[in-house]
Amino acid sequence: MTLAAEVANRLGGAIGAHRLICAEEELASYAIDGLVPSAILRPASPEEAAEVVRFAIAEKLTVLPAGSRSKWELGMTPDRFDIAIDTTGWHAIPHFDPGDLTLSVDAGMPLRELEQFLKEKGQFLPLAVPCFESATIGGTIASGIDSALRLQYGSARDFLIGAEFIDGAGQLCRSGGRVVKNVTGYDLHKLLIGSLGTLGVITRVNFRTSPLPAVSGGHLAEFENCQAALQFRRAVDKTGLSLANLEILSPEVSELIRVILQKSGHPVPAGLETKDWRVYSSFEGNEEVVQRIGRDLQKLARDAGAPGNRVLEKTEDESIGGMLRECFEWLRWASAATVICRLALPVLKVETLAAVSQLSESARLRWALLVRAAGVVYFAVFAESEGGWELEPLKHIVIGVRSIAQAEQGCCTLLHAPAEIKSKATVSNLPGDALLHQRVKRAFDPSGLFAPGRIVGGI
Repeated sequence: MTLAAEVANRLGGAIGAHRLICAEEELASYAIDGLVPSAILRPASPEEAAEVVRFAIAEKLTVLPAGSRSKWELGMTPDRFDIAIDTTGWHAIPHFDPGDLTLSVDAGMPLRELEQFLKEKGQFLPLAVPCFESATIGGTIASGIDSALRLQYGSARDFLIGAEFIDGAGQLCRSGGRVVKNVTGYDLHKLLIGSLGTLGVITRVNFRTSPLPAVSGGHLAEFENCQAALQFRRAVDKTGLSLANLEILSPEVSELIRVILQKSGHPVPAGLETKDWRVYSSFEGNEEVVQRIGRDLQKLARDAGAPGNRVLEKTEDESIGGMLRECFEWLRWASAATVICRLALPVLKVETLAAVSQLSESARLRWALLVRAAGVVYFAVFAESEGGWELEPLKHIVIGVRSIAQAEQGCCTLLHAPAEIKSKATVSNLPGDALLHQRVKRAFDPSGLFAPGRIVGGI
């Protein structure tokens, strides 16, 4: 008997045979690096999903929770993939307190729908993450992907106040609460951030929301080299200006943004065609505050000798802001074989950024750098084919980037790469973190049924 038939036989009465999908074309759409599941289940409720997990435990099968799968290839290739639990059918908002700025939302709720709901209430959730049009809230938490608004609002860790999930014993669990001040114990729900489905099936999440800003603005400054751009960024940091975002764009990033905007018919800010480094700032508040910050940034850029320096028009700012939010999405499809590394560095140094880019230049491959808030750097390398002769230098570049990050007491994560690169050049946090990750995994998932191998170290 096939696995799909066994699942249908055992679970058909519990969750309904119509919720089992085993058509080859649909199974293929859930593949991770070519690894295809044997069955897809779309439970109508967390209780039904818990039944699936208990079945998987009894049959020693592996389970991967799935949302929209917009960032499905993040992480390593799973060791096994038997059952996909699709959570996109769960998209209710069971709790919303506009006065207390708190919200509970099912894991399958699309981010775009949630944004629209909150916008009508004058609030928003500061998760400006890639694949915004298709991503689900549960997948966003599980992926742990960066938000472009982290500088002002923090990461999801700062406003996730509770979660409900199914653990490795098939139990429905709850951590945190619906209010900002809760005393329910350890913040176990925060361990779900970036877990890539290895700790459990997220069913519901609770957030602290933020008031929607009245006005927003953007500023773009151009510099001849990376050192001048980094010096300007440091000068801006020292002023204490309240910024929503502050990013350095290498010339290749600007060129990619320009080409994509042109092809899509969106406004292209003037000057993006030059081979300069750029510093983009965004800011929010009332009209007076936004105008003042814009003037301050223009003065700082003049003092720094920036050849290009202007406050962006609203449509231009929305275009660049949207592109930077989606940077992971368009960077990964910018060539036939793209590698994207995420570095988290305690101190940003021009020498470090130069060493990283030199790895690509030595291999004669195109590269792009995006320096984000909180010492986060996205480094992308582009190969024009997936042939072995180009994959080999990509592997060495990944290993080199990891060594540079470790030498700077930072860490490096491989966000995107061809499957062959993943298997040959594993890049993760510093070695000491692996033991902690393994202990957390055993506590949440003692049977090892959730997405084994998705995180480096067999987690």
